[in-house]
Amino acid sequence: MIFVLLFWEYFKVGLFSVGGGMATIPFLYDLADKTHWFTHAQLADMLAVSESTPGPIGVNMATYVGFTTAGIPGAIIATVGLVTPSVIVILLIAQALQQFRHNRYVEAAFYGLRPASAGLIVAAGYTVLLVALFRQELYAATGVLSDFFNWKAIALAAVILVLSGFVKKTRNWHPIVYIGISAVVGVVFHVGGV
Repeated sequence: MIFVLLFWEYFKVGLFSVGGGMATIPFLYDLADKTHWFTHAQLADMLAVSESTPGPIGVNMATYVGFTTAGIPGAIIATVGLVTPSVIVILLIAQALQQFRHNRYVEAAFYGLRPASAGLIVAAGYTVLLVALFRQELYAATGVLSDFFNWKAIALAAVILVLSGFVKKTRNWHPIVYIGISAVVGVVFHVGGV
């Protein structure tokens, strides 16, 4: 039964997350709340690892959750569930491409999907920002305002922002350099706190 559930849940994520891997994040937060296969903090960690490794973010995350939930078969089933809607849509579009290529309604629909996709990505970024920089659960448990802020993560984010935006020598570094530095700092200083 877990395999059917993994396939179905990731099929729905793949079907409705228009705009790429980052657009899957809001759906994955909802999936975490519904299934309890992973926590929001684990999702933030998965996002960090998925951003750092080759391959699409959504596929990496589906594979990881499937693996932790039901082993290698679970990883395969979750991944197949996530990509199946895209494969079906691509096959349907390829068949009908010539017929609808210059249809104004199709062009208008795709134009309308752009802001929806951008909105999903902004929502994902906001949610990841909340999980990475703020400790809502700890603050709720203690009631101490200083516990609300993840000071180490805020400091790291500030340093990366300054280095990537304002320091002339480091402004043009490749993003992978910042990802590597952040990973090392996170491991050495236990920035994640998970």
